[in-house]
Amino acid sequence: MKGINARKADHINICLNDRIEPDYNYWNDVKLIHEALPEIDYDDVDTSSNVLGRRLDFPFMVTAITGGFDGAKKINANIAKACAELGIGMGTGSERAGIDGVDADSYSIIKDYDVPLVIGNIGAPQLIPQKNKRAYGKEDIEKAIELIDADYVALHLNFLQEVVQPEGDTASEGCLDAIRRIASEYPVIVKETGAGISPDTLSRLEGFGIRAVDLAGMGGTSFSAVELYRARNEKDAIRTRIGETFFDWGIPTPVSLEWAETTMPLIASGGIRTGLDVARAIAMGATCVGAANLVLREAMESADAVKNKLIIIREELKAAMLLTGSADIQELSKKRYILIGQTEQWIRGMNKWM
Repeated sequence: MKGINARKADHINICLNDRIEPDYNYWNDVKLIHEALPEIDYDDVDTSSNVLGRRLDFPFMVTAITGGFDGAKKINANIAKACAELGIGMGTGSERAGIDGVDADSYSIIKDYDVPLVIGNIGAPQLIPQKNKRAYGKEDIEKAIELIDADYVALHLNFLQEVVQPEGDTASEGCLDAIRRIASEYPVIVKETGAGISPDTLSRLEGFGIRAVDLAGMGGTSFSAVELYRARNEKDAIRTRIGETFFDWGIPTPVSLEWAETTMPLIASGGIRTGLDVARAIAMGATCVGAANLVLREAMESADAVKNKLIIIREELKAAMLLTGSADIQELSKKRYILIGQTEQWIRGMNKWM
């Protein structure tokens, strides 16, 4: 089996070169209502928002991408510089490698930039014992925070990825108790990684002191797909077949948002491709919106390339706000919308047994 740094390099190469997303775009099923007389000047539209106690210039973060291999330092530096200049949030990839002393500077480079909201990242599977692996404890959480001066730590739920990954950590019993324990002592976000979160799971997470939940639904990067290619390269027939079977497994993000009934702030990531998608998510109840693969290719190039891509996202959001008559994010969050297509079918199906 490959080491963790080689595995992380594989993930980036696959995301850049292979098909890793389902064909259907669920965000296009969310239709905002056009306002023909907005009575707002475009230049007066205010995209700023308070997200988890931080003021962002627009409610967006570049969510977890990478860390822990030779090329990750450049990627994280370019993203951090762009996010700092645009006044938005940033999450790092899993910090397991850095905690274990592998390419720690590929994470700590983030501290060189004044990013207004920084989110660390540890896998929930690592909070319990796995085969021949110890469970992470308080010292590891504190190291993850210190490594990047994180405001919050995301505990990511990635069991779809783990079940396909040749080296996957597939033990799950005890994760909920571990999350409860960590959340009682540290500022914690719970984050899926591309398969969405159901109402039942949200209800199980209530009352733990969790600061926010990133729904990270199906529709963007499929880590089943990412690990499928790795399993195929390693000639692991069983994991390859599982990856093919579960390529588009999960709950689409707009569906998770529509179903959600929780007091916890929600971050909507998974399949976000435009500023219009950001506006759709805010109207559906998200506090903040995130994307990762959206800027990966740009992050391989330069901070300016990342910044220019994100400026487009911001301006598309601003246009959507004007065209719905929303002077600010609070007004956008109250706008009506219509669901069509497969997303509406999901909702109708769910309503039969809720």
